[in-house]
Amino acid sequence: MRELGRLFRNRRGGLGGVVVAAMLAAGLLAPAVAPYGYSTQSLLQRLKPPTAAHWLGTDGFGRDILTRVLWGSRVSLQIGLLATGLAVLVGTTVGGAAGYAGGPVESVLMRASDVFMAVPALFLILVVVALFGASLLNTALVVGFVTWAPVARIVRGECLTLRTREFVEAARALGASHRRILLRHVLVNALPALIVQATLLLGQTILIESGLSYLGLGAQPPLPSWGNMVVEGRQFLGSAWWVSTFPGVAIFVTVLGFNLFGDGLRDALDPALRSP
Repeated sequence: MRELGRLFRNRRGGLGGVVVAAMLAAGLLAPAVAPYGYSTQSLLQRLKPPTAAHWLGTDGFGRDILTRVLWGSRVSLQIGLLATGLAVLVGTTVGGAAGYAGGPVESVLMRASDVFMAVPALFLILVVVALFGASLLNTALVVGFVTWAPVARIVRGECLTLRTREFVEAARALGASHRRILLRHVLVNALPALIVQATLLLGQTILIESGLSYLGLGAQPPLPSWGNMVVEGRQFLGSAWWVSTFPGVAIFVTVLGFNLFGDGLRDALDPALRSP
């Protein structure tokens, strides 16, 4: 609870927390609060500016942009959570094994993570999605698969520090197995750094998903995604700016919110970086 209080006393962290909470609420409640169906078309309402009937206006097919932005948050949340969960799972497994075992095991695993970090993530994602097709599941899996390496390096660094601590030596002296020491004593104490990294990574995965949708390799129409909404509105920038602007603002605010929230969590959970 003290950490939570420190988080919300940090203005940036508190602001980021509000944005994250709003994004989660929008994604979870989109079917209930969206004023229209996300694929409901009305050519008579085509390219209408923001009005009382359509708060954010309508697009080239007469679809309500507010509704599609709300549903787009749901799509981004689904892909972001699945991709981040996969990246954290793989990264924690690889980094924990490397940091705790050391020696040749550490060298092999860290060189593998270096390979993934050396190759541009977007390039790998484009190749895999182009080969296996674009869908929500494929996008989430490939984004998670190419973003685990930074998590592995952070977990490995934490394990290198924790494995020499007195409580780990005591558990080893009492006959605890390596598996128990790693899971119950080392990784548990690495959770603060892991939580912060997962929060930052979630914003990154949402940004990657939006970029893929912009290129036509993410969520497929008519399912709304902020990225494909931006690309659909490019042709109307001169006459109907709201079609691309509002989903673009949603991407910007969400990613910024997750980054601010991650920074606030770092200050709240890490005594060395705690704000006075």
